[in-house]
Amino acid sequence: MIGSIRGKIILKTDKFLIIETGGVGYKMNVLPEVLSGMKKVGDGISLWTHTHVREDVLDLYGFTDRQELEFFEMLLNVSGIGPKSALAILGIASIETLRKAIKTSDTAYLTKVSGIGRKTAEKIIIELRDRIGEEKTGTSLQGELDALEALKSLGYSQNEAREALKKVKGDIDTNTKIREALKILGGKSR
Repeated sequence: MIGSIRGKIILKTDKFLIIETGGVGYKMNVLPEVLSGMKKVGDGISLWTHTHVREDVLDLYGFTDRQELEFFEMLLNVSGIGPKSALAILGIASIETLRKAIKTSDTAYLTKVSGIGRKTAEKIIIELRDRIGEEKTGTSLQGELDALEALKSLGYSQNEAREALKKVKGDIDTNTKIREALKILGGKSR
């Protein structure tokens, strides 16, 4: 199987990238933050990959961080979660926030993903709670939700707000998190 890929972006759509390496173009399903990032056609990129094989499909999923790949593969081990759902789950928040949601059994946070219902969210929590490790202290999950709601009330879409909050690093209080996210969102419009 393909474990990683390094090459040049030759096509960028709203759902995937095509990366050329060794004269072959590989279609890579990636997180929305990779698609909306600074990379453009012609730029080089390096991704950790997961190869998903079914009887009629061979799909590649690419991640800039090995930790994202490992969390993606852990989600795939939950019955009823396929690669598209796992990618959507990783797209809503940082891995740290998702770990907190699982550790605190917050099904409401996980059901914010399109196609993930309450039963599936409960299944994720039950199957992964013991495998994700200890929760780190820091910003509460409620703080994440409060920051998301604050950004939405300022007129940003849920996706814009989530993307900005994912880029805010460190365990900081909710108000600081909102300020940092606003700086990121302000930088996009320039």
